[in-house]
Amino acid sequence: MINDKTKVNDTIQLIKFDDALELVKKESDTVLSKSPLIIRGYTKHLMASRGKYIRAMSVIICAEDKNGMVHPNAVKIAAAIEILHLATLVHDDVIDNADLRRGDVTLQKKYGKRTAVICGDYLLCAALNLAGSISGKQDYLDLDMPDYMGKVCLGELNQHINNSNLNLSVYQYLKIISGKTAALFEASFHAGAIFSDCDKSECRKYKQLGYLIGMIFQLTDDCIDFEDTMESAKKPVQSDYEQGVITLPLIHALKNISGFSEKAANSGISRTEINEAVSKAGGLNFTHMVVKKYYNKAVKIINGLEVSDNKKEKLMTILSKAARAI
Repeated sequence: MINDKTKVNDTIQLIKFDDALELVKKESDTVLSKSPLIIRGYTKHLMASRGKYIRAMSVIICAEDKNGMVHPNAVKIAAAIEILHLATLVHDDVIDNADLRRGDVTLQKKYGKRTAVICGDYLLCAALNLAGSISGKQDYLDLDMPDYMGKVCLGELNQHINNSNLNLSVYQYLKIISGKTAALFEASFHAGAIFSDCDKSECRKYKQLGYLIGMIFQLTDDCIDFEDTMESAKKPVQSDYEQGVITLPLIHALKNISGFSEKAANSGISRTEINEAVSKAGGLNFTHMVVKKYYNKAVKIINGLEVSDNKKEKLMTILSKAARAI
């Protein structure tokens, strides 16, 4: 755990970039492995399905100062965001009735839906508690974590309300994912920017960059459902529609193939018919085109930031990960 009191000559002891990333993992591991005994077995199970820490890494990269050093409070916020993300995945798996997450059995499959929901709720509380434990909280009031958590929840609810909505527009869909996925990326970049002590104008650029990368991440994931195998994706694929989730490649097909939407509404459509329609309408090409537009905007923002070439390179790495190296 990080000691907020650790100072050198009455100033906060900053942390090297690589050390900060390791401390994020230790912070999140501590929350999961040392949680109250009644829930510890479940939280330890979740440690096996940790992701690539792309959101936490975003916080640390954005938090780097001109000397490549990171404020210790950024580590705590990065860990809090990672735990919050894990909570949303636990809840997602319950909603989707998913058996696998990153190649491992999901919490809801192994222990049941009720247990999984309660564990997800606990993780949400743990994330807020960790975020609230930083020193000098008054300095970071612009980072409204509960507001970002609310956006994620409302995005998920909006998606649920629109499950199987064959009339979902492109605009409506982009609005949904701006909450359920992009909001947490925006929070990550916003948090890092605040800890880097940049001015408000520069901070807004980071927020916009986080939003764009979050949109890219989700839209690329939509394509994975059509393009990847379960073995490479390490999660179920060819399953969004079966879960009632209408994604952009299918929305494009429903809007551009005559009679397809009516057939889906009246007699249903098979996975084979969906794949054929998406291919015929160019649904994946359309989605990749939207991704490319977001990508180009993100590159423009990165190039316009007043930071070192090294930091720009790290931001480009996050962007490439989100777009799967477009």
